[in-house]
Amino acid sequence: MRFSEVTVDKLFRHQKNLRSADRISARTRAGKERRLRGKLLSGLAIFIFLMSGFPSGLLSQEAARTFLELKIKDKKIKAEVARTEAEKGRGLMFRQKLGKNEGMLFVYEKEERLSFWMKNTPIPLSIAFLDKSGLIVDIQDMVPFSLQTRVSAFPAQYALEVNQGWFKMNEILPGDTVVFPPGFK
Repeated sequence: MRFSEVTVDKLFRHQKNLRSADRISARTRAGKERRLRGKLLSGLAIFIFLMSGFPSGLLSQEAARTFLELKIKDKKIKAEVARTEAEKGRGLMFRQKLGKNEGMLFVYEKEERLSFWMKNTPIPLSIAFLDKSGLIVDIQDMVPFSLQTRVSAFPAQYALEVNQGWFKMNEILPGDTVVFPPGFK
């Protein structure tokens, strides 16, 4: 081999090594970019999931909940308050459980015949309809997932949903009064 052939051969091998290194570097870079893109998309998907409302806005729902302690006779119940149309529309849908002495109080502007159904609600519930003073005017049991509309027997301004049988077990009947905390409206 002459000098020029050796030099050309070395240059050729060096160039080949550089191209190989470039390919490896490009593959490594592309792999890193794919992994980063994947992490970003995963993070975005989780963020959208949490903010989207599945089953009904887990983050915003948890943060915005308001609870009251209600008294009926000598019994106390922790009730989540549903005032807005969105809160009332969602109600206890998609909930898998309800605590022993827990429920949801639906608040309306005025007394009227109220109607409820159990769409997407897997928990068997009892509902008490209350007039503007908290007097229980009607109690009904409701079947999970039923689309049958339950209408209050008399005009009511509030509805209190609890685990099915809670009113019966605690000997609470129409004519009994729910005592709201001071300042509640």
